[in-house]
Amino acid sequence: MIAVTLIVVAVPEGLAMSVTLSLAYSMRKMTANNTLVRKMHACETMGATTVICTDKTGTLTQNKMRVYYCSVEKSEDFAKAVALNSNAFLENNNGTMSVLGNPTEGALLLHITQQGYDYVAIREKYDIVQRLLFNTQRKFMASLIDLGENKLKLYIKGAPEIIFGMCKMKPDNVKQYQDKGMRCLAFGEADIDKSESGQDIEDLMNKSEIKYTGYVAIADPIRGDVKNSMLQCLNAGIQVKIVTGDTSATAVEIARQAGLWNDKDNDSNYITGTDFEALTDEEASVVAMRIKVMSRARPTDKMRLVRLLQQQNQVVAVTGDGTNDAPALNYADVGLAMGSGTAVAKEASDIILLDDSFSSVATAVRWGRSIYLNIQKFIQFQLTINMVALITAFVGPFIGIELPLTVTQMLWVNLIMDTFAALALATEPSYPEVMNKKPRGIGDFIINKYMQKNIAGWGAFFLVILLSLLVIFNWNDNISIYELSVFFTVFVMLQFWNMFNSRTLGGNESAFAKLKDNKAFIVIAVTILILQVVIIEIGGKFFRTVPLKFIDWVYIIAGTSIVLWIGEISRYIKRRSAK
Repeated sequence: MIAVTLIVVAVPEGLAMSVTLSLAYSMRKMTANNTLVRKMHACETMGATTVICTDKTGTLTQNKMRVYYCSVEKSEDFAKAVALNSNAFLENNNGTMSVLGNPTEGALLLHITQQGYDYVAIREKYDIVQRLLFNTQRKFMASLIDLGENKLKLYIKGAPEIIFGMCKMKPDNVKQYQDKGMRCLAFGEADIDKSESGQDIEDLMNKSEIKYTGYVAIADPIRGDVKNSMLQCLNAGIQVKIVTGDTSATAVEIARQAGLWNDKDNDSNYITGTDFEALTDEEASVVAMRIKVMSRARPTDKMRLVRLLQQQNQVVAVTGDGTNDAPALNYADVGLAMGSGTAVAKEASDIILLDDSFSSVATAVRWGRSIYLNIQKFIQFQLTINMVALITAFVGPFIGIELPLTVTQMLWVNLIMDTFAALALATEPSYPEVMNKKPRGIGDFIINKYMQKNIAGWGAFFLVILLSLLVIFNWNDNISIYELSVFFTVFVMLQFWNMFNSRTLGGNESAFAKLKDNKAFIVIAVTILILQVVIIEIGGKFFRTVPLKFIDWVYIIAGTSIVLWIGEISRYIKRRSAK
């Protein structure tokens, strides 16, 4: 019976509950912070993240595009080029215009609307003959429009370098706006003979003379909370890489505004998707670790970047919102889809950022690290009790005490360390301090050296106290039930105070710091104390106990609290040394 009980005490069956509780608790808290977790394991994996590959628009920026500069003066022709070569719509919500569809196209529609043109009326007036939608490969959109009177017009808009190339002209002064982090779009058009309307748009473009008609610079301000969140991730030892379809100048400027790019960075810290594709895997692996920005990136470039980083033992989190992002989101260690993204991207992801913000990525990392730390707290607490309980049970008979702790007492101790401690330590809140350390290694053992020292040190200290009590009580080979009740209470109270010490793992703060943030811990600590008193006072033969004198209760509780005060003094000294 004793052997079976020892096995029950030794096996950490509460660990599975602790892990599940930590994950479930964190999932609920993360959802309240605009981070919807689809796959539970992703919570903990985020805490091990070493690289975050983030997109730009909507994640680092506000995704509220507005035309900052237009090289074309107010004209009906430009209004047609915008309204007819676009898929977006505007919606009036109590006087506030919101965009349905692509934000960039929405900004163009807002611009011509403010100039007095009705884009809906323009669309209703003319027929679309053909349309070639924008994608990240071609980087332009084209629409063939029937203007009536046997006239066809081909409207084209896209990346400036693409449109300038089509028009066989040198770039306009677009760079000055790209350098400020703005998105620039150039426009072109061509007159098409109606007899050629059945031909493919790309064939028409190849044989037509495309006329350059101007460009716009569209501003998308950076989110206000991005810089602080970026700093948190960088201080946490996490590499952040911006992967975007925008130009290098735009991407680097946003990286600078976000606090990722600094004066020490140079051309070696960014690369275009085309240049990245041209590298061998060996060369690309080196570049993948070095770069901070990848501009003009295509889905294949993003996927390759993730794969090369993982081959170098990096834990990679990826953000994305489009259907083309799905492979990278699925292949990454943690895929984070935007709440405003496509259904395909969300399905491929592990976590959905409901507010599309990079700050939610940093929050997910913080909670992931907290989950891991809470599990470590539980393990440290449990293994300390395991060691003390097992050695006490084995040594007791050698000093003349057959059962230092009875089967029922051992099961009560097991209940404390498995169930109650799991509830108390698994629900510890997430604190910003966890972001002050480097990510754990991908192959790190969960019981680190600091935990090993704590388990061995406190375990040895408890054993000295407990075995000394047994020797003293059994000095004349006549240990009483009262003395065994005192011993049992001392054993439990030592673990009780050590539970407070365990919640400080990972920092040097007081065990009472932020205790009010974890009401479950307070309730459980009080419950353990009350139940211990009840067991001693009325447990009788079932628990092999007799009531203790009030003064003995005072001595035991006050005396065993030395465990907490030693820990508090040690942490105070460390805090002072850190300053």
